[in-house]
Amino acid sequence: MEMNDSTNTGFQQALRFVTQTGQHIFLTGRAGTGKTTFLKKIRDGARKNIAVVAPTGVAAINAGGVTMHSFFQLPFRPFIPVRINSWQDQAAAVDEYALIKNIRFSQEKRELLRELDLLVIDEVSMLRADMLDAIDRVLRYFRFQPNLPFGGLQVLYIGDLFQLPPVVVRNEWEILSPYYKSPFFFDAHVIQQAPPVYIELKKIYRQSDIDFIHILNNIRNNQATQEDLESLHHHYSPGFKPAEGENFITLTTHNSRADLMNQQELDKLPGPIYVFDGKIEGDFEERALPAEKILSLKPGAQIMFIKNDKGEDRRYFNGKIGRINRIQADNIFISFENENDELLLEKENWKNIRYNFNKEKGRIEEETLGEFTQYPIRLAWAITIHKSQGLTFEKAIIDAGASFAPGQVYVALSRLTSIKGLVLYSRIRPDCIQTDPRILDFAKTELGEEKLHTQFLEHQKAFIIRFISQLFNWDKLVKVCQEHLEDYDHRMIPEKFQAIKWAEKLMEEINHQKSVSIRFKSELDFLLTVAELDGYANLQKRITAACDYYVKQLDQVVEMVKQHKEDMRLKQRVKKYLKELNELILSLQRKKQQVMHAMHVVTGLMNGIKFDDLLSFQAQPTTKENIEIKTKPQKGDSRKISLQLFREKKTIDEIASMRGFARVTIETHLMSFIPSGEIEVRELMSEDKVGRIIEALSEINAAGLTALKERLGEEYSYNEIRAVIYHFDKLQRAKQLE
Repeated sequence: MEMNDSTNTGFQQALRFVTQTGQHIFLTGRAGTGKTTFLKKIRDGARKNIAVVAPTGVAAINAGGVTMHSFFQLPFRPFIPVRINSWQDQAAAVDEYALIKNIRFSQEKRELLRELDLLVIDEVSMLRADMLDAIDRVLRYFRFQPNLPFGGLQVLYIGDLFQLPPVVVRNEWEILSPYYKSPFFFDAHVIQQAPPVYIELKKIYRQSDIDFIHILNNIRNNQATQEDLESLHHHYSPGFKPAEGENFITLTTHNSRADLMNQQELDKLPGPIYVFDGKIEGDFEERALPAEKILSLKPGAQIMFIKNDKGEDRRYFNGKIGRINRIQADNIFISFENENDELLLEKENWKNIRYNFNKEKGRIEEETLGEFTQYPIRLAWAITIHKSQGLTFEKAIIDAGASFAPGQVYVALSRLTSIKGLVLYSRIRPDCIQTDPRILDFAKTELGEEKLHTQFLEHQKAFIIRFISQLFNWDKLVKVCQEHLEDYDHRMIPEKFQAIKWAEKLMEEINHQKSVSIRFKSELDFLLTVAELDGYANLQKRITAACDYYVKQLDQVVEMVKQHKEDMRLKQRVKKYLKELNELILSLQRKKQQVMHAMHVVTGLMNGIKFDDLLSFQAQPTTKENIEIKTKPQKGDSRKISLQLFREKKTIDEIASMRGFARVTIETHLMSFIPSGEIEVRELMSEDKVGRIIEALSEINAAGLTALKERLGEEYSYNEIRAVIYHFDKLQRAKQLE
């Protein structure tokens, strides 16, 4: 599917929830509805710090993430959400105390968890409820937010619950059942505290058979009729043998059966077997390989793609059936039914990654630990129903005998794009098509489109308020400085005693800033709740004053660190220490940037900029490369700096780019000097515009901004109108003095 398909309302709504709110989301949908595309869109384009995890190694590799167990150091025993007192129980399960005690996170990993904004859990249908609660406890503890679900982190769950359920062995369920209603992730305790918004992608890109879709939906919702079963049984043909080149794949229940069928069909083909050995570089566990390490093929072999085509033509997708046309050395040519051109297959690359926090950029980044290269295909005369999850086929033989497990009927049938391609080797009994009622109950939490949009607007507004408030939270900066002070115990530097005294003074300054920020945040939290009443004017006034204060305070501390760095620069054995001081400066500069960003956001609100546009803005990050420019001492407040640059013949856009602000913020800075006469309104806009706005002011006496904007139209911005009002008021005051 296209990433920017504006007709897919579920896709677009989910995208807005993820990028413009802090709300948890459960994103679901059948195969071919775009879940994989959505994940790629989020990974490639979101401005939040993201980590992607999945329950298994193969699922993690395919999602471009890591396993939950490796990322959170989860135990392989069940997690109990209460304190365990019996030593026998401690051997069989883990409680919160044992969970946290056994985790050995490095300082870098702890910082990464604190900086994380969004956790994506892919293939969540395989995730047990107790493991989700364990993740919640880990995040609360290491993010220092014990009272917030997931430590205040946003979670995006992706998966199809109508696939096969999570695997829980009997003895584990005996331990867990007193605490959990079911093993499904939605029965985790943390879900009851923080339920996700349920969004289903319903636009099906690979199926167009309306009658078949109707039957599948009835089976999915436990509403299958006798007529539905009869329609399916029209395709019952136990002795069916596909003709040569018809590209049927058989779905069966056991690996051994699928492997045997594939080997038997390969052996029937004439000629030698061509063996292609996948290449592993670096750290990549073989049990997590997403494709076969040793791929045995022959011309004429029926194959299936196990990855979507990344090229512009998109000639294949995950699950598409083809046939080996010819093999020449390492070149594999594939043909498809009803397609004339053959495809020269290219090898694909899968990566095993880990996440690191880049302090200089303030971003979570991926580090490649290992890579696996192989052709993205497998033999496809047969596959298990379990492994077929997420795939779609045009033609399939379902060979399950009498051993249909709960959920397998729907999984097997929903792999097909049309009922025309269905062949049943066994009839489907009514008792085999019961969907777990707990899944259906959870699905009922899905809201209608109108209610969902209303909820989005509420969450978006709450996100903006929390976002502005958090910009004045000093906890992370205090933690950074505290850790810097504590690290002197392990440092071997000259004049260590004097350096410790300096660091204590630094800590004192930062703690003072924190105490001021706590008082200001208390006022700010109230102002944010009533800010709309006066068009954000009072909030903008207080934020601007706070920005001027904190910029000055932070610049002084930056100078303090830079002076200490200069004092230590020529001493011996200080290379590592100087690097640590640079990281300290980066943290201080990043805090300053956050405070200045708050002024931009509130100015935007005052000027009527939509939430969507405000949240799409991202200030220039503070990095090692721009730190020397950014930390240069500044004279006066932020508005005077913009005025000085304007007097140096810089354009408004150039000033905005240099300072990491939006254009509207710089406009607000400059027009604040109109009442004092330091700037003339005609320096900011044309004579014609000034005249037209003054004319409108005269026509609509004492009108508000909104009425003036409606009168003037889209050609005139709120800032332009406000600037002329300042000019008009100045003229009126001058007349009164005469």
